Amino acid sequence: MAERAHPHISVVIPLYNEADNLGDLHRELTAALVGTGREYEILLVDDGSTDATREKLLALEEHDPRVRAVLLRRNFGQTAAFSAGFDRARGALVVTSDGDLQNDPADIPALVAKLEAEDLDMVCGWRRRRRDPLSKRIPSFFANRLISWATGVKLHDYGCSLKVMRAEVSRGLRLYGEMHRFIPAVASWMGVSLAELPVGHRPRTRGRSKYGLGRTVRVLLDLVTVKFLLSYGTRPAHLFGLMGLVFGAVGFVILAYLAGLKPIYVVQEHRRVMDAAEPTPARR
Repeated sequence: MAERAHPHISVVIPLYNEADNLGDLHRELTAALVGTGREYEILLVDDGSTDATREKLLALEEHDPRVRAVLLRRNFGQTAAFSAGFDRARGALVVTSDGDLQNDPADIPALVAKLEAEDLDMVCGWRRRRRDPLSKRIPSFFANRLISWATGVKLHDYGCSLKVMRAEVSRGLRLYGEMHRFIPAVASWMGVSLAELPVGHRPRTRGRSKYGLGRTVRVLLDLVTVKFLLSYGTRPAHLFGLMGLVFGAVGFVILAYLAGLKPIYVVQEHRRVMDAAEPTPARR
């Protein structure tokens, strides 16, 4: 029991309406984690599901002492669910993944092995052969390059949730909006060492995808936030102070121009008044 109270690996997985996948997810995770030979825990975060996910999750927790259920009162989103799991994780290593079984739990041991063998702080999965429709792959292709360019952290696949990181990294993350996909970029601010590893990817066979155009827009807006945090998070005055100086200089120039115009206007107005006051020569 003492060993289980301090597991070596904590797996954090958000769930939203994944009742049909939960049984197979638990089975595959267990097979993969037992194979590592390490003590582990599985934190399954129910993000306000409206199907039978919560009931099945509580049954799993009752059956398997390594499963810990985290129940959110409503649907807060994947980022908030990850954060809730990070706050409760007790392992030295924290693994993240999706609950739809598109990520293969069998890849977890390889990610852990790479992190430990190369003394890294984070290893990110790379879905080199992604099994999603073109409508998702094409926007993702351009988004990955945009994010890499904007953040300076070069990764092929920011959208892959399958990652492993050291616990001190996960505890230092402060995530908002849709920022879970920017975890490597946000973590880079902490000076972490990271690498990628190709992982398997499977088509979704059950449940419905939660991704859409609206989420893409939110991701782009969050990219602006991440860029600001990376560039000016500890020195916001360098951005807003510079903007203030620029606008202040422009305002000073406009004020000086208007002040210079005023005497000219006063002189012209005085002449106009004097001209209007002069008597008109009488006609003979």
